[in-house]
Amino acid sequence: MHRRTLLTAASCAAACSALAPLGSAHAQVTDLNDAINKAGRQRMLSQRVGKAWLALAHKADTPTARQVMEQSIALFERQLVELKAYAPSPTIRETYTKLETAWAAHKTTLAAATSSTDNASAMLQADAKVLALAHLGTTQYEAASGKPVGHLVNIAGRQRMLSQRMAKFYLAAMLPVDASTATTEIAKARSEFIAATELLRNAPQATNRIRQELQLADGQWVFFDAALQRMQGGGNVNRQVAEVYVASENLLSSMDRVTGMYAALAA
Repeated sequence: MHRRTLLTAASCAAACSALAPLGSAHAQVTDLNDAINKAGRQRMLSQRVGKAWLALAHKADTPTARQVMEQSIALFERQLVELKAYAPSPTIRETYTKLETAWAAHKTTLAAATSSTDNASAMLQADAKVLALAHLGTTQYEAASGKPVGHLVNIAGRQRMLSQRMAKFYLAAMLPVDASTATTEIAKARSEFIAATELLRNAPQATNRIRQELQLADGQWVFFDAALQRMQGGGNVNRQVAEVYVASENLLSSMDRVTGMYAALAA
């Protein structure tokens, strides 16, 4: 077994262990920071289930893909109930009612066969609607908070989504499904991720622990970004898909911890 395979296997083990923290959120929303965290996590989950679906379409060496999709769907639905129940205004509650409808439609696309590029296109269109409403709900919860920390929780949480969005579009482009759009979206998300990382690192509210975790995330970003850059280089497609998939899971785990740290700060 050569070095690349060993690294991929080790990373896969890390990704598998990263599943648990994402699924161990509080049973109920505890405060507005927690609401922003969970609302932001819904954005990420909309992209993560799409990424897992596309990994299954590739039939690549991604042993956690089905588990990721099932756990992400379950977590999305649990948090959807919590966020709608906690909604401090009719406007926010209406957003989550609309999100329920969009999510139901998206689940239909996720249940479709992964062997069809038409199904992949439909899935991407459906997840875009879910993402838009999940983002709206997050910004509404941030506005309800009205505190600088709430904004940082939102920004940190969005990093989780961007990690999954880049990986999702990479997998779509490699099928290929609308490769030109995917390339554009990856470049845009990459720039946004880098800028937001610096904002989080330099925020006055950033503690030493937060900066240390961001430094660990930097290391994960190097691996993930390198994997993304290989899209234009040819080679073994399934291996490249697996590397991007695993690297995105590891980066997600780091950014989820950063978001949790910001959410734990006093408003």
